[in-house]
Amino acid sequence: MTILEATNQTPGAKPAPRLTMIEAINQSLRIEMERDGRVVMIGEDIGKNGGVFRVTDGLQARFGENRVFDAPLAESGIIGTALGMAVYGLRPIAEIQFAGFMYVSFNQLVSQAARMRFRSGGMFTVPMVIRAPYGGGVRTPELHSDSLEGALLQTPGLKVVVPSNPYDAKGLLAAAIEDPDPVVFFENIKLYRSFKQEVPEERYVIPLGKASVVQEGSDISIFTYGAMVSVVLQAAKQVAEEKGASIEVVDLRTTWPLDEETIVNSVTKTGRAIVVHEAPKAGGIGAEISAIINENCLYSLLKPVVRVTGYDTPFPPPQLEDLYLPTPTRVAWAIVATLED
Repeated sequence: MTILEATNQTPGAKPAPRLTMIEAINQSLRIEMERDGRVVMIGEDIGKNGGVFRVTDGLQARFGENRVFDAPLAESGIIGTALGMAVYGLRPIAEIQFAGFMYVSFNQLVSQAARMRFRSGGMFTVPMVIRAPYGGGVRTPELHSDSLEGALLQTPGLKVVVPSNPYDAKGLLAAAIEDPDPVVFFENIKLYRSFKQEVPEERYVIPLGKASVVQEGSDISIFTYGAMVSVVLQAAKQVAEEKGASIEVVDLRTTWPLDEETIVNSVTKTGRAIVVHEAPKAGGIGAEISAIINENCLYSLLKPVVRVTGYDTPFPPPQLEDLYLPTPTRVAWAIVATLED
């Protein structure tokens, strides 16, 4: 059973409602706002319009304009305002319409929010969440599909979460909102409405920094996250049928901090590793995982670690993005090559 087929229900239990990722995130936001009056939301058009993808639909009508309010077209102002709210005791959730628009707010995010606990000697924390859609395959214009998780790797004090399915999105968002430090919560655009999954109506929390082994295997380990989880599962199924390979697939869920224990245990067992992400290759999550593997289980490796990623270019225009993004075919080629003696 893959993560896309899982019901997350106990035997004999009444099936939970099937939700898209947008619906699961909206439900999580509603639950957290109901249970904690300090949770507020700020972003462009998130109120009456419900955000550009309608993730916040109905929340302003439910909680009022003092808790869900629109902001000007100024990402640095949105994150800067949320930072001030967090320092003074609120738990703001800032929505950035597209991840690529966050570049202009790196001063507020990296120089201020991520450093506040360190700078103040622990006197202040910044319990804020920055939600932002990202990812290719949906034919968006420039800066709308950028993947920023690699750019945030060297930002101590900041956590980065990238869910791959509705169930995880709800539980990870709950954990992010209650975390005392700033969390960037990237939501893949292609996953927003691409499939539904059973999601319990009640509140639950999935701890940050803990990966999920979505498919057990013994011949090779593949580490991925976000929309690439389904791509990897398709490739793994193809190679398993053709070659009889036993392929382990690990959904990182949190790209910082990484779950080093799960990474090391998996590679120690299989002896082979591939990392798949749609962000550029250089200095990204794949490079960091390769370093973790080399430092902790080099003598278990039967072949060098392979990365299947986007390219070291700006995200291309719509007519070229199918050539840029990792595909099941590219991943399958990497699996076969890595399995060869």
